[in-house]
Amino acid sequence: MLLFRGLTLQVLGNISLSPFPAGYQQIAGGFLNGLIGGQGYDAFTVLIGALGVAGYAVLAYRSRVAKVLDLQQVESFPLFACRIALVGLVVMAFAWQLASSRGLPVVLVVLSVLVLAYGLLTRRTVFGRHVYALGGNAAAARLSGVKVKAVTFWIFVNMGFLAGVAGVIYSARSNGAQPAAGNMFELDAIAAAFIGGAAVTGGVGTVVGALVGGLIMAVMSNGMQLMGVDQSVQSVVKGLVLLFAVAFDVWNKRRARGDG
Repeated sequence: MLLFRGLTLQVLGNISLSPFPAGYQQIAGGFLNGLIGGQGYDAFTVLIGALGVAGYAVLAYRSRVAKVLDLQQVESFPLFACRIALVGLVVMAFAWQLASSRGLPVVLVVLSVLVLAYGLLTRRTVFGRHVYALGGNAAAARLSGVKVKAVTFWIFVNMGFLAGVAGVIYSARSNGAQPAAGNMFELDAIAAAFIGGAAVTGGVGTVVGALVGGLIMAVMSNGMQLMGVDQSVQSVVKGLVLLFAVAFDVWNKRRARGDG
C-alpha cells in the first residue's frame, strides 16, 4: 500500500486538478427528473421505486417457494406479506420524497446498477460461487477444480474497477482530484464489510450487507462531523466499531462450532 501510494504521488507530481466541467459534476450531484412528466413530482422516480418494490416482492416470493420445496422452515404467509408491505411502504415513501424534491439522484442510479450487477454475479454465476468457495477454504476449492489464481486475479480486477468508479464519484462530488484523496478510506471499507456480515475467515457475506454496512459507517461519520466531534475521537469510535464487528464475528463462529 505504501509503495503504490508513494508511486501515485510521484507520477501525479502531487498536483491537484480542479475544477471539473459541469457535466462531470453531474455524476455525483445531478438528478434525473422530468423524463416522463408529473405534476409537482417526478413520475419517473415514483415508477423506479414501484419497479424496485415489485422486483423485491417477486424475488422474495420465489425464494420462499424454493425453501418450501426444499422442506425448509419459513415464516408464516401473513408475516411474509407484512414484511413485503413494510419494505414497500418504506421504499415508496423514500421514492416520493425524492420525486417531490429534485428527482432521482444520478449517483443512486449508479449505485443501484452496481448492486444489482454484483448481486447477480455473486449469487447466480459460476464465478460468484467460486469466489465464495475460495473465501471459505482455498485448499478445498483448489482440490474441487476451482482455478484459484484466475479467480483471485479477476477479483482484483473487479476491485480495481470499483475503486475507479468510487474515484470518479468522489472527485465529481468534491469538484477536484488530489493524489492523496481517499487515504484512510480503507478502514471504512473494511468496517463496512464486517458490519454488513462478511466473515473474518471468508466465504460469507452479501453485496446488500456490505451496502448496509457502508450506510452505517457513513451515517456514523456524518453524524459525528455534524456534532463537531474531534477527529481523534472519530478515529477511536471507528476503531472500536471495527473491533466490535470482528470480535462478534469470531465469537459467533466459535459458538456455532461449540467452542464456547
